Amino acid sequence: MAKVIGICGSPRKNGNTEQLLNVCLNRIRELGGETELITLCDKNIRGCVACQVCRERKDGRCHAHDDELNDIAAKIYDADALIFATPVYFGTPTPEILAVIHRIGYVNRASGGLLRNKVGASIAVAHHAGQNFTLATMNFFFYINEMIQPGSSYWNVAFGRDKGEVMNDVEGLETITKTAENIVELVGKLKDT
Repeated sequence: MAKVIGICGSPRKNGNTEQLLNVCLNRIRELGGETELITLCDKNIRGCVACQVCRERKDGRCHAHDDELNDIAAKIYDADALIFATPVYFGTPTPEILAVIHRIGYVNRASGGLLRNKVGASIAVAHHAGQNFTLATMNFFFYINEMIQPGSSYWNVAFGRDKGEVMNDVEGLETITKTAENIVELVGKLKDT
């Protein structure tokens, strides 16, 4: 059974990004997986300050800020797969998701590779453009942390601006559903090896 954490980087509760991520997580559950949605809209997670304490302690924890990042990181380290989802903000992921990416990435590398060989996927929601740069930014996190990415029928993007509009993007919904199926299949194959 795949254990998957989905992190929604949208500052808007129940917006397009959260709705699309839930499409993915719901399909994973339908296939027998266990999922958890973590939304960042109600959290105040600050960015990495390069204090280097994680490199000294090598304990899988960030020591720079007293916020919810370490609780989220512990769930990610315990999971088989991680999905980042964000709306496009000026051609990039939101500051909320970037704070998580930077801090967990730094701690992971300082602690000997806690994410190595886990599955990672990213989802971007755009109004018009910028989704490719946004996906690339999140995908770089997976590459540098030695994670494995499943393919899909297209890039993991969908389009929408007003709440709920993303649910009208049929091709985007199909792509995200296929991504969910490939996550479950890939986790299963990795567990069999």
